[in-house]
Amino acid sequence: MSSVLLLFLLLLSWVNLGGCIRLGNGGYEEWRMGSATYVKESLGHPLNDGGGACGYGDLDIFRYGRYTAGVSGALFGRGSACGGCYEVRCVNHVLWCLRGSPTVVVTATDFCAPNLGLSDDYGGWCNFPKEHFEMSEAAFLRVAKAKADIVPVQFRRVSCDRAGGMRFTITGGTSFLQVLITNVAADGEVAAVKVKGSRTGWIPMGRNWGQNWQCDADLRGQPLSFEVAGGRGTTVTAYSVAPPDWMVAQTFEGKQLVE
Repeated sequence: MSSVLLLFLLLLSWVNLGGCIRLGNGGYEEWRMGSATYVKESLGHPLNDGGGACGYGDLDIFRYGRYTAGVSGALFGRGSACGGCYEVRCVNHVLWCLRGSPTVVVTATDFCAPNLGLSDDYGGWCNFPKEHFEMSEAAFLRVAKAKADIVPVQFRRVSCDRAGGMRFTITGGTSFLQVLITNVAADGEVAAVKVKGSRTGWIPMGRNWGQNWQCDADLRGQPLSFEVAGGRGTTVTAYSVAPPDWMVAQTFEGKQLVE
């Protein structure tokens, strides 16, 4: 009986303390330590005014809502983190953390730039190699008090819960094609993209910036199909997502990544 009780207590402690969370293809991530600040919505959040480093523009239009964050360079990965989901909780600060350390899931939608003129613990929170979240006010208030300045957090990558399919917005299309990919489920990341017209084979696309992907091909007048690979190897092919008469600034919906 004692050995059974011991096993139960070990399992219970693993659940309560976090352990790890499963992502697709057997991937797991442990809780890691980082820090978080927030930008007051009354100041006009930079994550929702000009696209940010991920290129999303209006986050409500692209279904990312109010629970978003800019992430430091150590997490951003030159744009590969864009669209990824993180579970965050405030820890180790009795004055500022909410009681019980509740969690919130945020989507990475911007880059938190370093400030090398300031120390890491006073204004230089996003300096490399700090792992920092500059959260929207709505997200921050789910885990900490509004009076807080910077708080210690634990965070981990989690699966993204998205409604509907992936969205492809044509952001350039004359002698080249550029597409913004949003509303990605599974791990939320886009690792590789290919595009195919009705008169071409599969053409690899490169990351231009954020989640804008580009190839040097004139595909006007052709229906567009896309092959998208997620950050953990899951791939989906969406045929004829855009009709032959597609135009720049139009958005089309295709299949969704599934873990």
